[in-house]
This record gives sequence, structure tokens and C-alpha cells, in this order.
Amino acid sequence: MSALHVIKIGGNIIDDSKALTAFLEKFSALEGNKILVHGGGKIASRVATDMGVPVQMVEGRRVTDEQMLNVVTMVYAGLTNKQVVAELQHRHCNAIGLCGADANAIQAVKRPVDKIDYGFVGDMLPDSVNVLSITRLLASGFTPVFSAITHDGKGQLLNTNADTIASSLAVALSVSYQVSLVYCFDKNGVLSDVNDEDSVIDTIRSSEFSALHANRVIHDGMIPKLFNAFDALSKGVSDVYIGHARDLHLYQQQKFGTRLIA
Repeated sequence: MSALHVIKIGGNIIDDSKALTAFLEKFSALEGNKILVHGGGKIASRVATDMGVPVQMVEGRRVTDEQMLNVVTMVYAGLTNKQVVAELQHRHCNAIGLCGADANAIQAVKRPVDKIDYGFVGDMLPDSVNVLSITRLLASGFTPVFSAITHDGKGQLLNTNADTIASSLAVALSVSYQVSLVYCFDKNGVLSDVNDEDSVIDTIRSSEFSALHANRVIHDGMIPKLFNAFDALSKGVSDVYIGHARDLHLYQQQKFGTRLIA
């Protein structure tokens, strides 16, 4: 079974053109099959403000009404996605920019209204990923670059969390590949002290996570990412890494950030 790297790049790197260029240089150099997943950082909010579209966030999550859906689609699946693809092509990485609607690659369902109506936000299901379409792209030598836009199969686009898309892709494709899931952002890894960038926890096993969580060793903002990561490991993903985008070149040497293993 051949290897596949599913790599998600964080919004703060997307917002920093120099950091993004340096990351894409390292991503291009990765050997083997690979997929990149990205959101749009704060660019969508800036564009929305310029267009007079209200920006509403609830607990860090974007409320996506019809006007905001137009903005995030333009920014995530358009401007950001095509800039990333162009940079990768410049580095001889044969990238193809996609949203979930392309090749029916990723379907989602509109999030049901509970206490908050998030609007046109998509939630992933176990069968959301079209494995056949994506494996055909990989087999043809393409590097898929997915924006955080999916569709519901009925003509409706949906704004969907990029971390969740990356995890779902990794799980679904683990039936065909030995998949490593890599989260790249602007921290050195999972930190035992959020104020100390040198306090990286090198390895966390699933059996250790509960104790670290219970003792509040891990910073609150990292907890949802780790829950998703260990869920992915339990469903067939080989390993998960979390680390700084600038260090991606160390990943295949297993010297990158924090490694999570089942």
C-alpha cells in the first residue's frame, strides 16, 4: 500500500504571504502522493468588510448567510485556491485546485439549526468523500488542493471546516493508502505550556491523551484538533502530526512537531 500525505495548512499561514510561500516550497518537495487542504484565513473577513457584508463569528466559527457564502466561495475556492495552485505549479508540483463540488469529491450536509443558525455551513458524514474520484486524480499524477467549500449534492455549496475536511479525507483514503495526516500551523506543536514554544510534547499516544486532557496540560484551543486526530487514528489513519509550517521539511524524518499515534 503506497503512502499518502494529507496536509492541512492553517489560516495564520495563509494570511502571511512570506510564510505561505516558504511552506509551499517545502510542500512541493515532499515525495509521493499528497493532498493539501486550506481555508482562507482572515482574507474572507477583509473582503466581506470591503463589500459591506456583515461578518459574524460565534465561538470562533463563521456564520455563513447567503451573502457570506458568496464571499467565502470567491475567496477560498477562487482567490486563495488559485494563488496556491499557481505557486505550486511554479515549483513543478502538478497541483489541481478543487472544492468539494469538483468531481463530486466531497459532499456534506447543511448543519441543522440548534441554538445558533450557522447558515450555509456543512457537516461531514462518514461517506462524504468520493474515494474513487480522488484516487483517480492521484493516480493521474495530480496533487489535489482542496478549499474549505463542499456541496450537498443538490446544487448548494457549503462552507466547511478545513480541519474536518482534512481528517475526513485521511480516514476515507486510508482504505487505499497508508495515510499520514499533518496539521501545519503557527505553533511548534502541541505544547505542555502554551506560553513556552519550546515545551513541545514530542509524542502523544491515545492512551495518554485522556490524562493530559483531564489534568489540563493541553491548551483548550488544541483539544478539538486532538479529538479529531485521535478519532482519525482509530479509523485507519497511520499517524498524525501537528507542527509549525516552517518545519514541514522535517516531517518525513519524523522530527516534525508532535506525533500522535494510536
